[in-house]
Amino acid sequence: MIDQQLRARDIRSPRVLDAMARVRRDLFVPVAVRGEAYGDFPLPIGYNQTISQPYIVAFMTEALEIEPSHRVLEIGTGSGYQAAVLAELADAVYTIEIVAPLAERAGETLASLGYRNVTVRTGNGYQGWPEQAPFDRIMVTAAPEEVPRALVEQLKVGGLMAIPVGKGDQELRILRRTASGVETVKTLPVRFVPMTGKTYD
Repeated sequence: MIDQQLRARDIRSPRVLDAMARVRRDLFVPVAVRGEAYGDFPLPIGYNQTISQPYIVAFMTEALEIEPSHRVLEIGTGSGYQAAVLAELADAVYTIEIVAPLAERAGETLASLGYRNVTVRTGNGYQGWPEQAPFDRIMVTAAPEEVPRALVEQLKVGGLMAIPVGKGDQELRILRRTASGVETVKTLPVRFVPMTGKTYD
């Protein structure tokens, strides 16, 4: 997976490659699909949700340029796999999942693997996690139609957000918050499950 799917497709960060190598993807997918855990494609994890393909996980993680001191917010815990990769790189990860059984299962998986710097919560990702804000980085793993305003407000000035945006055709946006607004750093066509919940904007 590391050589054929990541290095071969220009994932270059040694820290990201090391993190992807350390996290066992097969432990985050249902038993029925564990034989396919290291294929370069998404897999179903129940409740109409998926675990993203390894390349997209690596691409989004590398784009956020996570430092060991960073506090990261993840929207869309899913299986907990992306949170585990983030936890290998950051000081603290706060992750929100709207589907309660998935949040519970991800929390149990992460705890069983010894990730003490990840906090999982069931909730509406559109609201973010205001009591823990601001965050150095925000990763969104489900696609809203527009970038939620609350998430931008919870990002530090100078901070980065990776977020798929769109209905049907989606693009991955890497946003940097500035003192005067938001800059879009780069884009990539993607396909994520739609982000659910109310926007409250």
